[in-house]
Amino acid sequence: MISKTTIDQVYEAARVEEVIGDFVQLKKSGSNFKGLSPFSDERTPSFMVSPVKQIWKDFSSGKGGNVVAFLMEHEHFGYPEAIRYLAKKYNIEIEETEKTDEEKEQANERESMYLVSEYASKYFIKTLWQSELGKAIGLSYFKERGFTDEIIKKFALGYNPDQWTAFTDTALADGYQLDYLSKTGLTIVKEQSGGEVRKFDRFKGRVMFPIHSMSGRVLGFGGRILNNDKKAAKYLNSPESDIYHKSKVLYGIYFAKQAIAKEDNCYLVEGYTDVIQMHQRGIHNVVASSGTALTPEQIRLINRLTKNITVLFDGDAAGLRASLRGIDLILEQGMNVKVCSFPEGDDPDSFAKNNTLEDVVSYLQANAKDFIQFKTSLLAEEAANDPIKRADTVRDIVNSIAKIPDRIQKEIYIQECAKIMQISEEVLYNTLAQIDKKEVYEAAKKQKQEQKAFEVVKSNTVIEKVDVQFELERKIIELLLLYGNKKEEFEDLVLKENEEGDLVLEPETIEIKVYEKIYLDLQEDEVELSNDDFKTIYYKIIERLNASDDFSINTFIADLDQNVVQQVSSILMEEERYILHDWERKDIYPKDKENGIAQLVGETILTLRCNLIKNRISSLQEKTKEKEDNSEVLEEIVNYLQLNKLLNAKLNRVLS
Repeated sequence: MISKTTIDQVYEAARVEEVIGDFVQLKKSGSNFKGLSPFSDERTPSFMVSPVKQIWKDFSSGKGGNVVAFLMEHEHFGYPEAIRYLAKKYNIEIEETEKTDEEKEQANERESMYLVSEYASKYFIKTLWQSELGKAIGLSYFKERGFTDEIIKKFALGYNPDQWTAFTDTALADGYQLDYLSKTGLTIVKEQSGGEVRKFDRFKGRVMFPIHSMSGRVLGFGGRILNNDKKAAKYLNSPESDIYHKSKVLYGIYFAKQAIAKEDNCYLVEGYTDVIQMHQRGIHNVVASSGTALTPEQIRLINRLTKNITVLFDGDAAGLRASLRGIDLILEQGMNVKVCSFPEGDDPDSFAKNNTLEDVVSYLQANAKDFIQFKTSLLAEEAANDPIKRADTVRDIVNSIAKIPDRIQKEIYIQECAKIMQISEEVLYNTLAQIDKKEVYEAAKKQKQEQKAFEVVKSNTVIEKVDVQFELERKIIELLLLYGNKKEEFEDLVLKENEEGDLVLEPETIEIKVYEKIYLDLQEDEVELSNDDFKTIYYKIIERLNASDDFSINTFIADLDQNVVQQVSSILMEEERYILHDWERKDIYPKDKENGIAQLVGETILTLRCNLIKNRISSLQEKTKEKEDNSEVLEEIVNYLQLNKLLNAKLNRVLS
């Protein structure tokens, strides 16, 4: 268990904008930050982070919460793992006892798989540095590649012995279950015909490259064989699992994320050693697709940190051809793409190894071509003087331009293509229009096929009514959280009888804190919040505000259950939704709520009273149907109607 003192220290030190900034490129928006949602595929930012309130809200998915809730949602951490991650980030010493066998069994399946992967990484590192075979074979290989001790340790490189069950036997002896060793793909389990179970290490005799998530968790491994066994694959990756999906992971993203955001550019390479060698040379904004074809999910991962990708490929024709396929995918995501190829016989690994940092940087700057220039130069060489191939080349380039969502960028690229290929812009625009028209037709055709035959049917859709009570209770929680400790002058209404014997509301001015006003009014009316979550939050806020003048939303949220945290963040960030629309640029200036807190509190309580009276009148009207003598009930209804009229008059509402 982690101590309460340590958790408080973590919450006090952690800054939500800093933590989320490691995963999402955030831009200043007034007093807040905004960015693209990491939980959905979007082009317009709907993700808001509030440094003042220390919470975040994703308006596209509805998710929200504090810094811990983000890590739990985005990285699938459990609560203790999120606290540990933050403690490590902010150099806070954390006291925790070693997990017992019973605690290991109680961990959920995903968490158990993470634990096994982390254990495996430590085992491979220990074997590399401390065993004779590890040093003689694994470490020697890394040294031959030119890797320093520092970089080997930074990327947590390791070695698995060339023995059938070396890792599996050690893991089982240390209390890790065979089921999870199998599910992570570290151990291959085969059942024999006689019921006997055979088990052996997947990565037998390989140097190991752990694959990390954006937060640094070990998701899987890549292993390179060192012997000359032609039957075995040179590189072997972990199989797909609940925690490792190779199409959604980029090798090196954990080490590169800050540099990518800072440089506003990401270099994309093919292999593990490309990333490590570039990193060692001093170029840190590098990631790899790990030898797999680039996927939209991987591109979106980069898109959270920058809009700019430079694809680095070696000089062979196959590599250059592969780069063309990835370019169109990058363009579809609305990103800017450049391509840089190395001299023949070189790749990012060898080039970084054999040149100084200054030379590598200069080469990349001088040779990174816009995708149009790169594609035309590559395809034009192949087309030479063949008119048919030349026409195909132009069509191929226009097809790529058609992938770009931004119309201005499309037009600029069309002009660029016309100059390079010496063809009129008009022809290119016509070709582009044909492609767009074809895509629209295909999309419409597909949609039509998916739809059922047209039927005229009566709509049975029931329009959901607004739950007035829920919205009012939600507003009360918002007022308490934002302004609970603020002292305001309130115009209190006292019900009195005038000289004519009529009931009237007379105003009396009092100066008290917002939370006191709300609490006293609800107590006076004997009103209890009907929503269980709101009721829990309400009493916690009142208790905290009553105990101390030093009320902090951040520390208050830290003590709440994580399910309730999402509700609280949604309440607090509701107003931020309108910041996304940037109304002031349209000369629309929303009224500042800070200037009318007393009025807002008064109107909310009055409206709540009106709603309760309305519900009471409805209840009494139902009673009149049950018995014949309703004189007392009718008199009570008349009194409530009169009170309702007075309250609505105060709210400047006309009753129909």
